[in-house]
Amino acid sequence: MAQAPRWWEVRRAQNLKPATYRCPLCGRHLPALSEHMLIVPEGDARGRRHAHADCVLAARRAGRLPTREEWRRAQTPPEPGEGGWARVRARLRGRRRGGDPR
Repeated sequence: MAQAPRWWEVRRAQNLKPATYRCPLCGRHLPALSEHMLIVPEGDARGRRHAHADCVLAARRAGRLPTREEWRRAQTPPEPGEGGWARVRARLRGRRRGGDPR
């Protein structure tokens, strides 16, 4: 059995070919002339699939179609001092020392 893709390329599809596809996310029919998107697993064009735009957006919101950049960020833990709390602490330190209050 093949391993599930770690990340996806997602882009708007433009197709004038009078074809009908099946959305891999919901299983319903997808006319090529309708508004839809192309999803490509790990940049491998052989695995590209046409999907409804609404299905892709819902899957992205649910975290099921991470982009390459999102996947890379998840693989690399933040360096000490790069997290959100470090930024808050640095901003508060700047205010106490008369720094820029923005």
